[in-house]
Amino acid sequence: MAREKIAKLRPDVITLDIEMPRMDGLSFLEKLMAHHPLPVIICSSLAPENSENALRALSLGAIEIVRKPGSQFSAPDVKNELVRAIRTGAKARVFARRTEPRRESVNIPSSLETTHKIIAIGASTGGTQAIERVLTEFPVNSPGTIVVQHMPAGFTQSFANRLNQVCKIQVREAKNGDIVAPGVALVAPGNHHLLLKRSGASYSVVVKDGPVVHFQRPSVDVMFQSVAQNAGKNAVGVILTGMGADGAKGLQMMHDNGAKTIAQDEDTCVVYGMPKEAVKLGAADEILPLPQIPQAIFNSIRKLGA
Repeated sequence: MAREKIAKLRPDVITLDIEMPRMDGLSFLEKLMAHHPLPVIICSSLAPENSENALRALSLGAIEIVRKPGSQFSAPDVKNELVRAIRTGAKARVFARRTEPRRESVNIPSSLETTHKIIAIGASTGGTQAIERVLTEFPVNSPGTIVVQHMPAGFTQSFANRLNQVCKIQVREAKNGDIVAPGVALVAPGNHHLLLKRSGASYSVVVKDGPVVHFQRPSVDVMFQSVAQNAGKNAVGVILTGMGADGAKGLQMMHDNGAKTIAQDEDTCVVYGMPKEAVKLGAADEILPLPQIPQAIFNSIRKLGA
């Protein structure tokens, strides 16, 4: 019945549960994106298996995850989140799923010292796929990397685990005090800010509570600003697809403090919001299509080492 309604009414946005009778949400989504691609918001509980399935849904083309009301979250807890996600979905562009030949991963010359370099990546709507597209290109000797993806608490652990399975580098959910080391990417846990801290010659992360920034926790601005203050010109900042302005001012601070900065271009963004605001501020040294960003990151790393 839903399939027939979709074909007839062509809705702007669909919300989709994972657990459904007869046909599960993943099977429905796969068929939907093949025949009637449109923005889909996944509603999922926090059960571990549902977290994994929700992330699988993102890879199939869904644009965002919202926590489903249940024993832990009531309808009033999630209604604002759902309204925001639907409004974002109405402005999102959905790309047809396609397989592209895997490019050779970028390489860092063995003589290039990367110990004191930092890569910081921030994203929101559409960011799970964009971050995967970037991090899977990273070679094992990449500089230490920190990542903020707007995502509800309970899903970031599964997100990090999924990335760890497909990347050459290690990817894990950040814990307070973790060392930012070459060959490792740390993902901000949902509902917590992630900050970079410098102690002598090494970097670590601070995972903390705090007020929401741009309606978000974790906030890309909070992370970028801490990188600007503690890594300065030894950092590369990357802002990817997402709704709103989170990260724009932080990227500008990184730029002003000597870091190399990159923004995803409009044509490859699911939502050209966060990168657009950064570009308007003059915060981005380069504005690039998503497939070109991994190589640009390491071109910038080379320049930082020069």
